[in-house]
Amino acid sequence: MTTTPYSARLVGAVVLAMTLIVGGDAAATVLTGAGFPQTFVAWTRFALAALLLAPLCGLVRADLAHLTDWRLYLRAALIVGGIVCILTALRTEPLANVFAGFFVGPVVSYFLSALLLRERITALRTCLLLVSFAGVLLVVRPGFGMTTGMGFAMLAGCFHGSYLVATRWLAGGFRPRFLLFSQLLIGAVLLSPFALAPIPDMTLSHLGLITISALGSAGGNLLLVLVNRNTPAGVVAPLIYSQLLAAMVIGWLVFGQWPDGLSLIGLVIIMTAGASSVWFAGRGR
Repeated sequence: MTTTPYSARLVGAVVLAMTLIVGGDAAATVLTGAGFPQTFVAWTRFALAALLLAPLCGLVRADLAHLTDWRLYLRAALIVGGIVCILTALRTEPLANVFAGFFVGPVVSYFLSALLLRERITALRTCLLLVSFAGVLLVVRPGFGMTTGMGFAMLAGCFHGSYLVATRWLAGGFRPRFLLFSQLLIGAVLLSPFALAPIPDMTLSHLGLITISALGSAGGNLLLVLVNRNTPAGVVAPLIYSQLLAAMVIGWLVFGQWPDGLSLIGLVIIMTAGASSVWFAGRGR
């Protein structure tokens, strides 16, 4: 993949990744609605995905030495924090609204990548990202009825934006499949105390939802690792906005949810500013 301009392959990979992640979160939302604790659902997501994907990750003996690298634990902790926070938010808030609050992530990723990785930023793209952040504020409404759930959604976005930068930071030094497996394994270990939490009686449909939740998240994040291997985090960040459209469609199809008027205006602002940022970035601006 190329860095810039944007290619159809790059855009398609990130859009598919975002759709898989939203689908996994929708399945997790159904599980928490059935009485499963969000921390338990998060643990199943990491543990099952690690178990199912381990044979496909091409692990070798040398990989064991890499598991002592503290940077992998930092990266895994960021994605664990993001997933637990977003599952907490989804217990009480509509899917599209949660992902709108989550979209402080691209702003965090964009500026952190410039600060820590010395990646290029431009005045125009910075302005567009700030416009999209204004759209986030329309949905979140801080100080005007902002709920605890939306607070967790924004915290999840901060974790995820930091995770994207950490992924870019490490992508050149590790194989993509090992990076994915390391975050799944470490995440499962970090969340293992919650594996023994009291849960409702498990059914086949619950097992199916757990599988969808795990594989949707793992598949989406594997695509992001592959993209970030050769693409600056600041370039990937605007494409993450496609997740909003997926959240709106899946939220409507699965839960019958549709944003209210003010939230819908905010969502349109976020997506328009994000798409504009993609267009200008593709022209080196």
